Amino acid sequence: MITGSNGKTTTARMTAIIADFTGQRVSHNRTGSNMLQGVTSVAVNFADMFGRLDSDVLLFEIDEGTIPLAVPEIQPDVVLITNIFRDQLDRYGELYSVAQALNKMLEGLPETSTILLNGNDPQVANFGQNAKAKRLFFGLETTEIGTPVPEQSADIIRCIHCQEDLHYEVAYMSHLGLYRCPNCGYTLPTLDFAATSVQLSPDGEGPSHVKVRTPEGEIELDIPLPGVHNVYNAVAALGATMAAGFDMSKAPAAIASIRPAFGRLEKIQAGDQTIYLAFVKNPTSFNLMLRLIAQHSAEKHALIVASNTVVDGEDFAWLWDVDIENIAPDIRDVVCSGGKAEEIAMRLKYAEIPTDKISVIHEREAALDAALKNAEPGGTLYIMASYTPTHELRRIMQKRGWVKHFWEE
Repeated sequence: MITGSNGKTTTARMTAIIADFTGQRVSHNRTGSNMLQGVTSVAVNFADMFGRLDSDVLLFEIDEGTIPLAVPEIQPDVVLITNIFRDQLDRYGELYSVAQALNKMLEGLPETSTILLNGNDPQVANFGQNAKAKRLFFGLETTEIGTPVPEQSADIIRCIHCQEDLHYEVAYMSHLGLYRCPNCGYTLPTLDFAATSVQLSPDGEGPSHVKVRTPEGEIELDIPLPGVHNVYNAVAALGATMAAGFDMSKAPAAIASIRPAFGRLEKIQAGDQTIYLAFVKNPTSFNLMLRLIAQHSAEKHALIVASNTVVDGEDFAWLWDVDIENIAPDIRDVVCSGGKAEEIAMRLKYAEIPTDKISVIHEREAALDAALKNAEPGGTLYIMASYTPTHELRRIMQKRGWVKHFWEE
């Protein structure tokens, strides 16, 4: 079972494809239906009329608010937690509330289970102290990439034990990094699965070359998906499959074959134009996408779409923590759409993007067409959208023949 704020879908895909390359029969909620109803539907779908699953591996990515309910029922062999960031505060409360629920859930696992935790996350690395299950840690352990201090929107900057400011040797994304508390000595644990060398593609499109230290020796990966977040996803997938006892000899080939999950900076050809579709839901995911887009050589035409439904999260205040200012000078034009279109436009204005470059179009298809018109023939459009608009836009693109249904890919 895989949970966390960011990276669940891609990590689950990587885990599934490694298992598949080893000849395992995998039942997996690959469409991203990660609430309790979706997980139940997947189990029913893969079962015969007597409730028996014709699978070697049952793999679930599960919403971090749902997994405390699912784990007691399923009793998984491996539980992987990718990270914890602010996400849908109206549903979950602050990340400390989520952390407490996850930690309590881990304490209920049996000795036969394995817990795999992101050691670079000061909150997650502390989970399971009183758990009976075996704990393993994954993460990055290199100074080749990263920054000296966490980004402005980082969620955890103080020690979770004594509240002293954490010192970072390097920060990789948000509050993830090589940290130490100068007061009480709390520091990241020894990593069982560690990316010790990371060479990211300079063009923001991949691949990344990574060396990973594991209990079975070093594994070299060429990851087709760009960005440091996908390095985390790949290392986590290696850890999960190794913890499950799978043969790792084909893991590099499996990872090399991975393609973006829908909406994860997905590259779509729309006639002679190129669309990059990015699902964003919190400051960390939005900032990651902006950094990758900034590395692209194409002119920056954008469509930003956000809804404030219960599914998307009604609290949209996190938009003001996104580092839009860093890319603002490169923005040629941007169309704002969805239930929060006016707030997006306001945020762009405060990022000092000229108002004549900003337009508001609520209707989804009209907004897409206007943004494509801005991009001109042969141009590139960058779409950043919350959950519901991502699905709506893909349905429009599917009807136009630009993409398949996401469950067919």
